[in-house]
Amino acid sequence: MAATASHVHAHFVSSEQQFDSAKTGMWLFLVTEVLLFSGMFVAYTVYRIGHPEVFAQSSELLDWRLGGLNTLVLLASSFTVALSIHFAQRDEREKVAVLLILTLLCAAAFMVVKYFEYSGKFAHGVFPGAGFSPHGESHGLDYVAYDVPYAAQFFSIYFVMTGIHGFHVLVGMGLFVWLVTRVVRGHFSSAYYTPIELTGLYWHLVDIIWIFLFPLLYLI
Repeated sequence: MAATASHVHAHFVSSEQQFDSAKTGMWLFLVTEVLLFSGMFVAYTVYRIGHPEVFAQSSELLDWRLGGLNTLVLLASSFTVALSIHFAQRDEREKVAVLLILTLLCAAAFMVVKYFEYSGKFAHGVFPGAGFSPHGESHGLDYVAYDVPYAAQFFSIYFVMTGIHGFHVLVGMGLFVWLVTRVVRGHFSSAYYTPIELTGLYWHLVDIIWIFLFPLLYLI
C-alpha cells in the first residue's frame, strides 16, 4: 500500500478525500453564515417597508464615499486572495505570501475606514438603541433634524449589521496572519493548500455580504 502524504490525517484514505471533506464542511459553515445575515436582512426589510421615508432620510447621514471606498477595498482583496490560491497551485510560495499580505492590508484598510466612520457618528450622538441622540452639525448636515421616530431603529440595524460584518473581517485578518506564517514555513504546496482555499471561500462570502450591505444602507 502506498504511503499517504504527511498532511493527510489518519482517518482519511487520501488527500483528495480530506480536501473534499474539508470543503464540504466549509460550505456548511458558510450556509449558517448566510442564515445569520438573512435574519438581519429580513429585519431591515420589515422596517424599511414600514417606514421607507425615515430610512431614506437616515441614510443621508452615511457617507456613501466611505462605503464605496470600502467596497473597492474588499473587491481588491477578493482578487488578491483568489490569486494566492492560483499561485499556491503552482508552488510559487513567495507570491502566495505577498498576495496574502496584500489581502490582509486590504482588510486592515477596511477596518480603518470603518473606525473613522463609526467615530464620526459617535461624536454626534448617533448610537444604536436607547443611546441614539443626534446633535451638532457636520458637512452641512444638522444631525438634530434626523432625530425622528424610527431613525434609531435604522441606526441600530446599521450598527448591528456592519458591526457583525466587521467582526467577520477581523476573523479573516487573523486567518490571513496564520496563513502567512504557515506559507513562510513551507507548510503548503501544490499538493496541499486546503487552508488557503477554504479561507478564500470564507473571505469571498464576507465580500459578497458587504456588496449587499453597501447599497441597502448607503444608497437607497
